Amino acid sequence: MSDAMLSKVRKLLAKAEDPACTPAESAACTAKATELIARYGVDRALLAARDPATDPVGDRMVDVVAPYARDKADLLAAVADPLRCRCVRRRQDDGYAMHLFGFASDLARVELLFTSLLVQAAHGLAGAVVPPGAHAAAFRRSWLAGFARVVGERLLAAEEEAVAGATGAGAPSVALVLVDRSERVQRRLTEVYPRLRAAAPRRLAGDGYHSGASAGRRADLGDRTVAGPTRRALGRS
Repeated sequence: MSDAMLSKVRKLLAKAEDPACTPAESAACTAKATELIARYGVDRALLAARDPATDPVGDRMVDVVAPYARDKADLLAAVADPLRCRCVRRRQDDGYAMHLFGFASDLARVELLFTSLLVQAAHGLAGAVVPPGAHAAAFRRSWLAGFARVVGERLLAAEEEAVAGATGAGAPSVALVLVDRSERVQRRLTEVYPRLRAAAPRRLAGDGYHSGASAGRRADLGDRTVAGPTRRALGRS
């Protein structure tokens, strides 16, 4: 992103993450940040179609650590997929190493949003009331599952809206460009992990899903973005 746009997006997300911000203000900030990020993704894709060297396919490792490492990893996957990135979860002693694949611009979008969503999720969990008699850890895991599910849906809707807007502006090849990018990312992943297997679906027993989903609808995405814990919870190997 340009320095000016990146600065603007960071300020919007920082305001949305502030506990003093009202839900309405947070939603407005997230919406604007998401809109900017989605439009940026389409613009970068079109630019790279003309000059591939400006946005190469790459990969990076993101360490997701306890507590609730698996749930944070699922949130990262929920952010990465709508932004046309793929990720592989690898178990390690203190959590997971998430191996992300994508174009440089999309990887940057994923990391920016995931970091912000972790902060927002942390605030949401802190304010969520565990029902009497419920298992606290199970409640929080299901809460995070609901949060991640809704965030992913909102991001997908934002990306589709950005693509539709670009097409309406006279760029009918946008969809084809994005399909080609997705295929190239998949090829890169397959080169590194030729025998990759899908993980078995999770079974969660907690009853915090709907509460987490509600928080996901309020998350600073501007109906399109998500955030997460502080930078210390993330690392690159």
